[in-house]
Amino acid sequence: MTITKNNKALNIALWIVQGLTATLMLISAFMKIATPISELSAKWKWTGELPEPIVRMLGILDLLGGIGIILPALLKIKPGLTSLAAGGVVLLMISATAFHILRGEESVIGFNIILMLFAGFITWGRYKKLPVDPTRK
Repeated sequence: MTITKNNKALNIALWIVQGLTATLMLISAFMKIATPISELSAKWKWTGELPEPIVRMLGILDLLGGIGIILPALLKIKPGLTSLAAGGVVLLMISATAFHILRGEESVIGFNIILMLFAGFITWGRYKKLPVDPTRK
């Protein structure tokens, strides 16, 4: 009985973290894709120092990560993709952290580290501990 309660609590925690991570990734994607670079670089200096297509591509990666973290598990269609998407977000956040450290911007990596930890939790939870069962037809 305790195992069932633990699994239920873990499942709830995973869904909350998946929703939060997906939301943060989608907001970041929208900003990088839809906001003019001049406006974006006023908030994030690095976006004005990279070619615009790179910034837009990073927005697309954020969009795919945000969708992949929530949609397959929610729809129960190929839910294994959720852990793969979360693993991709971990790699993206490691890259973002390294990018900012190399530029001497250690003060801005907190967001990247939090997202990396959230995505790591999702990867572990949805791959190893509590995968979502696909829809059976």
